[in-house]
Amino acid sequence: MKLLLLIIAWCILFVLCWPVALLALVLFPIVWLISIPLRLVGITVHALFAFVRTLLFLPARLLGYRPSQPTQR
Repeated sequence: MKLLLLIIAWCILFVLCWPVALLALVLFPIVWLISIPLRLVGITVHALFAFVRTLLFLPARLLGYRPSQPTQR
C-alpha cells in the first residue's frame, strides 16, 4: 500500500513539476545508500540497550521474577 501511494505521489509530482520528480527519482537510491550505515548504527544501539537492560534485570530474574506480559518494543 505504501508503494502504491509513493507511486501515485510521484506521478502527481511528475505532472506538476517534472524536473523535481526526475531529480527525486535519481537521488532516491543515493539517499538510500547513505542511510544504510545509519540504520546499522541504530540496530547496534538498540541491541546494546537491550543487553544493558538484560544485565540490569538479571538479579531479579535469578530470584524468580517473571513479567506477567511480554515487553513490547
